[in-house]
Amino acid sequence: MKIVVGDRNLLPHRELFESGLPSGAVVSWHRKFDESAIVPDLADADVYVGGRFTAAMAAAAPKLRLLHVAGAGTDNVAFDALPPDTLVANTFHHEDSIAEYIVSSALMLRRGFLRHDRALRGDVWATSVYDDAIAQSRSMRGARIGFVGFGHIGGRSWSLLRKFGAEGCAVTGRGNLDADAEGLQWAGDNTSLLRLMTESDVVVVSAPLGDHTRGMIGGPELEALGPDGVLINVGRGPLVQEQPLYDALASHRIAGAAIDVWYSYPDAGGHGAPSALPFRDLPNVLMTPHSSGVTDHTFLGRVRDITDNIRRLDTGRTVLRTCR
Repeated sequence: MKIVVGDRNLLPHRELFESGLPSGAVVSWHRKFDESAIVPDLADADVYVGGRFTAAMAAAAPKLRLLHVAGAGTDNVAFDALPPDTLVANTFHHEDSIAEYIVSSALMLRRGFLRHDRALRGDVWATSVYDDAIAQSRSMRGARIGFVGFGHIGGRSWSLLRKFGAEGCAVTGRGNLDADAEGLQWAGDNTSLLRLMTESDVVVVSAPLGDHTRGMIGGPELEALGPDGVLINVGRGPLVQEQPLYDALASHRIAGAAIDVWYSYPDAGGHGAPSALPFRDLPNVLMTPHSSGVTDHTFLGRVRDITDNIRRLDTGRTVLRTCR
C-alpha cells in the first residue's frame, strides 16, 4: 500500500503516523502542497492524505482507494473528478482548540483588551478609571452568544461559554436543533439569522461553506449586530461578506471581530495578504492566520483517526466518517 501525504501539519507526528500503518505500507511525504510535485507521485497511490485535492490530482491517481482529508472541511476537494469508487473521509478533533480561541477572542474583544493594549503602548491608560468618556467594559455574564452553525465547534464552545453565565441561541441549516437539550434560549433555521444577529452580543460563525451559506452575513446582518456587538468567524471567510464586514468595522457599526478564516490565502511559503481590503489597519480586529485549530492536541487525534481508517481500508472493514 502506498500513501501520499500532502499536509505538512502531520509532519511533526510522522513517527506516530507511520507506526499506526499496516505492515509494508510505504509513505511519501511532501513538506508543502505543491500540485506539480504531488501529481507524479499519485500514479501508484492507494491513499492520499491532505486537505486539497484537485481535478489534475484525481486524473493522475487511477488506483486511489481513499482520499482522507486531514481535517473537517471538504470544500477544496474536486469531488466531480474523483473515480466513483474512491472513498472520501474526514476527521475532527479541532473543536477543543477552536473553542479555546472563541472564548479567548470573545473575552478580549468584549472586554476591550485589544484597545487597552494598544493604548498602553503609548502610555495611555484607556479605562473608565481615568477617562469619563470610556464606558466600563462588559462582562461575559449575561451576554447573549449567537451561534451560526452548531456542530462540533459550536457545541464545544457553548459548553465553555455557558460557564461564564452567558446565554445562547443558534441557527443551523437544518433547523432541527433541540434548544432545551443544549441549554440554549432558542434555536432555529437560517431564516432566523437576522433575529439572532439582533439579539446577540457575540456571534460565533462556524457554519459550513456552501451555495446556501456563502455570503449569508452581509450589511443588514452586521447592522443588526450593532455597535456593541462582536463577530468571531472560525468557519470560512466567505460566509461573511468581505466589504460589508470591513465597512462595519471601520465605521464602528460593530465593536470588533476576530477573523481566523480569510478571503485570500498565501503561497506555499506562507506569504500573501488575507484580503484585498486593509483589515490590518483597523484597531478593532483580531487577525489570526487560520490557526485557531492548529494545536498538537488537534493533530494527534487526527493522525490516530487517519491511520485507523487506513488500517480499516487494508483489512476490508468499514472506513469511518466517509463523505461519499
